[in-house]
Amino acid sequence: MQEYATFCECKEQKAWKRRFKQSMIPDEFQKANFGNYVTDTQYQREMKKMAADYVNLFRFDTDNEGRKKKIIPPHNFGLIASVGEQRLKELPASDRTEIKNQHNNFGIGKTHLQIAISKILLKAGFRVLVVSDAVFIDDLMQAKRSGDEGEQLNQLLGPALEADVLIWDDIGKSKWTEARETMYYRIINERYRKQMPIVFNSNEDRGTLADKIGYAAASRLIGQCSDEKYKFLMDAEGQDWRLKKHG
Repeated sequence: MQEYATFCECKEQKAWKRRFKQSMIPDEFQKANFGNYVTDTQYQREMKKMAADYVNLFRFDTDNEGRKKKIIPPHNFGLIASVGEQRLKELPASDRTEIKNQHNNFGIGKTHLQIAISKILLKAGFRVLVVSDAVFIDDLMQAKRSGDEGEQLNQLLGPALEADVLIWDDIGKSKWTEARETMYYRIINERYRKQMPIVFNSNEDRGTLADKIGYAAASRLIGQCSDEKYKFLMDAEGQDWRLKKHG
């Protein structure tokens, strides 16, 4: 009996390590978790609570035949800016610094919380993919132009469309083009259609994010952040901890 238990634990540990490796978590966030997330401000405490409430919706149930079944909520989770980066750039230079200081969205731990969510879900047995917007979209557009009848594009799109949870860091960072807007819509709409969640953050606000990824895609992405009890979308702001750390 003891040998069987040891074997199962070892097997599960190997599976967890494999899922972790395949998730594409950035190196700088390898140690990020809920325990070491800084909650100096009310905004950060609210963000952490919202993230914890969200991750608690994921679980496994057992069917009548004893098989484990994943329970995946169809709701997205998003942390976005109250005043987006694009909007800041459009302000007169004399106003830009003051508005940014009042509504700073950079360096407040949005990505940290996303990675904390991803680690809990990976360890529980869910398939998670982490992508960084600018790199991800550039790779997709390059694959689309490769002239191989869509083979490279499908290899990149497949994991993003099939993962139990897609973690999308800094969505809207990529420069807008019509082709990129179409790509955003393709991914977001497919996951929306299948009711498969996206965990995202953005340095854009609701309006400028729609400008960057398209209004149809933004409507689906943001609209899927609510359920009967919770609204899993927050216009987050606060002090930039990176500047504070090196100040």
